[in-house]
Amino acid sequence: TDMRLDVLLRVIAKLLIPFIAVFGFYVHFHAEYSPGGGFQAGVVVAAAVILYALIFGLGEAQRIVPVRVVELLMGVGALIFLAIGVVTWLYGGNYLDYYALPIADPQISQQVGIILIEVGVLSAVTGAILAIFYAFAGRGR
Repeated sequence: TDMRLDVLLRVIAKLLIPFIAVFGFYVHFHAEYSPGGGFQAGVVVAAAVILYALIFGLGEAQRIVPVRVVELLMGVGALIFLAIGVVTWLYGGNYLDYYALPIADPQISQQVGIILIEVGVLSAVTGAILAIFYAFAGRGR
């Protein structure tokens, strides 16, 4: 029965993980119309990878999402956040004043700024959650 349970968990996980990841991106891209955003989406996307690691093993998860990619996600997320803020400064606004972005329509500049910031948050949070998980899961017992 233990072998059947293992096979069942693996099959269910392989079916659910893509839907979990897609749901994370849904939460991200529909944040303007419903609850959600970069942080929540980052946690959901990281949860898909963590479920994979719990079912198939840490080594297998790190083969699919290597530590280097996790580090890159954190760095890119922080850089996106910083870059948007600096661009708004350079165009005469306050830090993260999206209306200062060089886009003619102020409504669109606000939307573009928020979306870009949320992409940065999604990236940074996914990377941070996975880094924490990899650090704890990789420790010896």
